[in-house]
Amino acid sequence: MWPATFGLHPKDTVKLIQTLKKMRDLGNTVLVVEHDLDMIRAADWVVDMGPGGGIHGGNILYNGPPKAIHQHPQSLTGQYLYGKRSIGIPKRRRKGNGRHITINGATQNNLKAIDVSFPLGCLIGVTGVSGSGKSSLVIETLYPHLKQRLHQSLAAAGKCGNIEGASCIDRVINIDQTAIGRTPRSNPATYTGVFTTIRDLFAKTPDARVKGYRPGRFSFNAKGGRCEACRGDGIIKVEMHFLPDVFVACGLCKGKRYNRETLGVRYKGVSIAEVLDMTIAQALSFFKAVPAISAKLQTLCDVGLEYVKLGQPSTTLSGGEAQRMRLSRELGKNSTGNTLYILDEPTTGLHMEDIVKLLTVLNRLVKIGNSVIIIEHHLDVIKSADYLIDLGPEGGSGGGEVVGCGTPEQLALNKKSHTGHFLNKALNAF
Repeated sequence: MWPATFGLHPKDTVKLIQTLKKMRDLGNTVLVVEHDLDMIRAADWVVDMGPGGGIHGGNILYNGPPKAIHQHPQSLTGQYLYGKRSIGIPKRRRKGNGRHITINGATQNNLKAIDVSFPLGCLIGVTGVSGSGKSSLVIETLYPHLKQRLHQSLAAAGKCGNIEGASCIDRVINIDQTAIGRTPRSNPATYTGVFTTIRDLFAKTPDARVKGYRPGRFSFNAKGGRCEACRGDGIIKVEMHFLPDVFVACGLCKGKRYNRETLGVRYKGVSIAEVLDMTIAQALSFFKAVPAISAKLQTLCDVGLEYVKLGQPSTTLSGGEAQRMRLSRELGKNSTGNTLYILDEPTTGLHMEDIVKLLTVLNRLVKIGNSVIIIEHHLDVIKSADYLIDLGPEGGSGGGEVVGCGTPEQLALNKKSHTGHFLNKALNAF
């Protein structure tokens, strides 16, 4: 299973663990790829990979019962599992800027004509058991209605009476986990825009100027500089008729995408293909003297993508990586401080160490005046929010109501809230 706890409230995770144990007791073997600490603690055997991601991973750090994983000094999983590392509780809760966006009479799907007010200028968590109406409220109702008001969108919006306070923001952005590019030609370098500056640098080298090469020469999408055998893809598709197509490295350019003449031009001793083969961390060090490049690469490192290669096809990025790529681009923009960001379960597929970086980025967005609404089940994220809106009390027809609103401390005291029950334990762990 991967990941087994995706989209599950802690209440449902407890039931899932019980079910998996019953399957095991019947003589079956259950293999779960997981980041959830409760699931890892419940396992009989843990295989921990790392120590980092991408080129920094690929090693087996630990292979044995979970109770001994903390003995491996490089295992971040072990450190979070047994409390050597943790996500702390914020020292203070932001009260917002005094403005609100309010939905009145929301009835989309299972929502029971509820009125919900979102305080602006803070980190807002929308919580509740699976199927309680979180996405119906935020993704299907609030977001499309605001897009219609602010961006003249024609997308259908969920049923509600009216929305107040839309004029308090100037943009609304849903940072989801869909792919940032549909073809292998899209990559972090092109998505962030740094590839334009990189090509300009290569075009200004003495060798390129003597040969009359312009920036377009260093694009793998244009004729002249690219390898024509693979048309700049670096790979060749081999059709297998009744079997899935196979992709192999181009025999002429060996996967480098460019022809020999273009690869002969070097910037600080490095070819354009070698730049694309750098990780973001390596590229940041290499281009540290070029602010137009280093500033954007730094934001990618800030969201935990330092291990991704500049030329890595966007189609190979996970949903979580694509979402953080979008976040980094937002960090690189000149913000007006009046943007509302919406994220739906961004911790999916993220290790605890990645969640720390995610929270740092979200708090940076709020610090400059923006508002962030995050739909989440992860207790470490929920306890880090300034304000919570808990829906339920159950899922499906048993949900669609506002169970409670307030700070995490206030929701933790709500006896009707399943989220509050688990949140109380998380807050009291410190």
